[in-house]
Amino acid sequence: MSSAPTAWMIRAGRHGEYEDNFLDKGLAGARFDEVPDLTGVASRDAVKQMVRNAYPGAKDRTVANRAGQMWSLRSRVKPGDLVVLPLKSKSQIALGVVSGGYEYRGDEDHELRHCIAVDWKRTDVPRTALRQDLLYSLGAAVTVCQIRRNDGVWRLQTVLDTGTDPGARLEAATPVDADDADESDAPEAAFDIEQLARDELQEYVAEQFAGHRLAELVAAVLGAEGFFTAVSPPGPDGGIDIFAGRGPLGLDPPKLIVQVKSSPVPVPATVVRELHGVLSTHGAEQALLVAWGGVNRVAQRELHNQFFRVRVWDADDLLDAVLRNYDQLDEEWRTELPLKRIWSLASEPTE
Repeated sequence: MSSAPTAWMIRAGRHGEYEDNFLDKGLAGARFDEVPDLTGVASRDAVKQMVRNAYPGAKDRTVANRAGQMWSLRSRVKPGDLVVLPLKSKSQIALGVVSGGYEYRGDEDHELRHCIAVDWKRTDVPRTALRQDLLYSLGAAVTVCQIRRNDGVWRLQTVLDTGTDPGARLEAATPVDADDADESDAPEAAFDIEQLARDELQEYVAEQFAGHRLAELVAAVLGAEGFFTAVSPPGPDGGIDIFAGRGPLGLDPPKLIVQVKSSPVPVPATVVRELHGVLSTHGAEQALLVAWGGVNRVAQRELHNQFFRVRVWDADDLLDAVLRNYDQLDEEWRTELPLKRIWSLASEPTE
């Protein structure tokens, strides 16, 4: 009998610089440039020694962490396992199934030396589709780690099948014992605090500003950026939620129409086409599509042809706009969305 699949988070570089490489080539993995081919390595201790040789000045903890990740890629990740890739370029994740074991590509691919083959099934799942505890498991500041807490495997499989996170089953929600953890699992003290904070903020906004309230929040942000805005009332709006323009009466360019989609489901290309079509109807020069769940890959391709007329804000983009204008928002909005700044040591994912 074959063993049950496991779930792995594998990042695509510190800033998501390898995302296209992963998705286009059906791969996942890590660079670890200084570490040579692991194909013939048969033990974890041997990997650790290779890592120590590659990084002679590294601390023991760093060597153990990197060796754990490399050993996972070499021997622990199996065909049939699930892979989740948090995307940095947009507020989405990609999900796939491992289709091939470890391969060293150092001579042919300088961006991805140590890799596995992945059949990417979904590439535009909004982060907002995952509950906060599961997002927390994706906050480890490492390149490769196993997802085992909070019924993660079953939940990620459900997201892969349905696009929705059902939450942990009560009988499977017990945390992993520390003695059972592996060095490539999510380390307790190494998390991307900034991303975790943004995920918590996204969840709060999704709950407190659902439906038409999200359009009102967008209008408040545009107002803080110097636009005169008019928000359509709740109900049928002909595809336009906000009219915006410069000047005291909103009659000066750029004249902007805004459509707001609060659903966590990625917006299809038809919405982008319809928005582009009503630009001239309303005498507008530019359009903004606020899609809380982002847009699907077909819509992304079509947007390249409308670069100077249509922009998209996903959940991350809207949060960026809120944060940069927070001090200029009316007190009423700052009361409904209470935020404070904190200082934290910057941390980078551990390769």
